[in-house]
Parts: sequence; structure tokens; C-alpha cells
Amino acid sequence: MNLSSLFSMPGNTATLDFSSLNEQQLLALAISLEEDDARIYSQYAQALNADYPDTAALFRGMAAEENAHRHRLLDLYRKRFGDRIPLIRRQDVRGFIERKPLWLVQPIDLDKFRAQAELMEAESRMFYAKAARHATDTGIRQLLGDLAAAEAAHEQKAEALGNQFITPQAIRSERETQRRAFVLRFVQPGLAGLMDGSVSTLAPLFAAAFATHDTWATFLVGLAAALGAGISMAFAEAMSDDGSLTGRGSPWLRGGITGLMTALGGLGHTLPYLIPNFHLATTLAFLVVGVELIVIAWVRKRFMDASFGLAVLQVVVGGLLVFATGILIGSA
Repeated sequence: MNLSSLFSMPGNTATLDFSSLNEQQLLALAISLEEDDARIYSQYAQALNADYPDTAALFRGMAAEENAHRHRLLDLYRKRFGDRIPLIRRQDVRGFIERKPLWLVQPIDLDKFRAQAELMEAESRMFYAKAARHATDTGIRQLLGDLAAAEAAHEQKAEALGNQFITPQAIRSERETQRRAFVLRFVQPGLAGLMDGSVSTLAPLFAAAFATHDTWATFLVGLAAALGAGISMAFAEAMSDDGSLTGRGSPWLRGGITGLMTALGGLGHTLPYLIPNFHLATTLAFLVVGVELIVIAWVRKRFMDASFGLAVLQVVVGGLLVFATGILIGSA
């Protein structure tokens, strides 16, 4: 399998075939590839440095390796072709994989960073092996072959750097940082929405139910309360802070999560009132409320390190107070 067939991508707008490149263009492309890889690893290190310093040190080491390769290529290019290097980049040649700007994506996923680094090393290794076979000049062919071997060894070097910088203690620390970021950006806004939707809509829903004994009217009240609360909570969360200081991520993403979970929390015990039988619908709504409160308590235990018994007590007491308020008003 050749390099072009292995790395062909749909929609690629590149205009050059790898087999049509002469030796000067091969070296120019190799220099450009090393510059790109070094720049990407440096961007990885910069993006990870604040929260994941050990993995950032790994990528700084890999960037230094790529820069060393680039210097060897530049030295040979000057000897063979002078100082003028034609502009030829990976996007100009068919068959190269697009580099995704993972350093711009939030939240940071360490596994994706490492997986793309492995893919970059594999692609570089195959490029140099293919280019060495394509070259006829002995000096160029030797250097390209050496770099192919270096890229193969680079994976072992990356592993060695990983063992140096990413100790078991560092891995535990970084996993804990990832967990905290996940809780801040997804779990907390989702839990706040679920609690608000599940608890705050109980009063208007059951007030309407016991005041009218009309399942359709009760459903409409519950639907309006759930959707209204969802919209309100979404905007409140989105405008609370921009996440730059708190590390809570995109405000609009958090707002969307909060609003969605608020609406779902309110809709859960509203949907049973689509059943025409009032007593059956109300019984099912009671059961759904119990399930919602238990889910909230479990999430608090799982992600907030709260005691399950205490979480159940806090959530159930609050839910029962709101629930009783709705029934008392509806029965008045």
C-alpha cells in the first residue's frame, strides 16, 4: 500500500501527486512538514501547560526533536540547492491527513492529543520511507532513510519522554484535573438544571392538577412551566460568567446544558398527564418524581463526593416541601 492510497482523504483539493515531485521539492516538503509538526507540538504544549504540565513537557520534547530533523534537512538542502526554498506544503500534495486544531477545542481531551501525535509520527515515518525510495541522489536518499528510521525511533523516544515526564503520579493528577473540568463544564450546569426543572415545576404542576382534576390542562401548565424554566435557566447560566476565570468553559454550552436539563426535569413528571385518567396519571407522576429525586441524589454522590444518604435527604426534603406546596394550593 503506498502513501497516497493510505492517506487519501475525500474532498482533498491538493494539486500535486507525490510521484511527480523532484528531489528539491521532496526536501522542501519535508522541511515544511517538520516545521508544521514542531509548531503543532508547541501549540499542544502551550494549550496543556496550565492544567497538564507533565504532558506539556512531553510535547515540548517532541517539538525539539522535530526541530532537530528540520535543521538536518535545511543543511542538506543548502548544500544541494542553495538558500531559496520553494513553497510546498502538505495541503499541496495529495494524500496527507488534515491536522485538526485540537488545541482550540474545549474541553481538552488528553487521549485525543496523544492519539493524533501517534498518527503524526506514523505519517512522517511513511513519508520519509516513500521519499527515500523515490530519491536518486545518494546523499538525499541517505538522509531521508535516516529520518524514516528516526521517526520510527521517535515513537520510542516519545514513549521514553512519556516515562520521564508522565509518571503515575502525574497521570493521576492530570486525570483528576480532567475530571474537575468535566464536572465544572458539564455536570454542574446539568445538575443545576435537572434540580431546578424537577423541583421548581412541582408546585405549579400539582397545584393545577389538584385544582382542576383535568389532565390536559395540567399537562399544558406543566409544559409551560418546564419550557419557561428551561429558557430562563439557559440564559441565566450563559450570562453568569464567561468561563475565563472560573475554568467553566463556554457560557453558551453551559447555558444550553442547563436549559435542556431544566426542561427535561420538568417534562418528566408532566408527560404522565397525557393519560386521560387523572388518578393513573397522578400516580405515574408521583413515581417519576421519586425517580428524578433519586437520580439527582446519585449524581451528587457520584460527582460531588456527597454522601448518598445526605444527598437523598437534602433533595427529598426540598422536593417534598415544593410538592406539598403545590398540593395545598391546588386543594384550597
